[in-house]
Amino acid sequence: MRASYWGAVVSLLALIAVCLAWEVWLAPLRPGGSWLMLKALPLLAPLRGVLAGRRRTYQWASMLILAYVAEGAVRAWSDHGLSAALAVAEAILALAFFASAVTYARLAAARS
Repeated sequence: MRASYWGAVVSLLALIAVCLAWEVWLAPLRPGGSWLMLKALPLLAPLRGVLAGRRRTYQWASMLILAYVAEGAVRAWSDHGLSAALAVAEAILALAFFASAVTYARLAAARS
């Protein structure tokens, strides 16, 4: 259970960092940054509950994260260069969070 907790925490924090860096500095849609950086805001909603280990947060956050998997897959397919690589990283981190969150929620339910 400890590994799934840390997997979820690390992948969520890394995903927030990648989303912000991607759209502000590394490969924004427009020079100087993009309003697309706001896509990191919904990831802040589950952060407190994930850090606290709340099973309910892990359950609904695993559904929220699927939007980031979809965006990463679409942009990996359609973008080029660094933006495509960052999209792949986004999809991988989102899938890592999904797997960790589902595992944590199942193990936490079994402990109750």
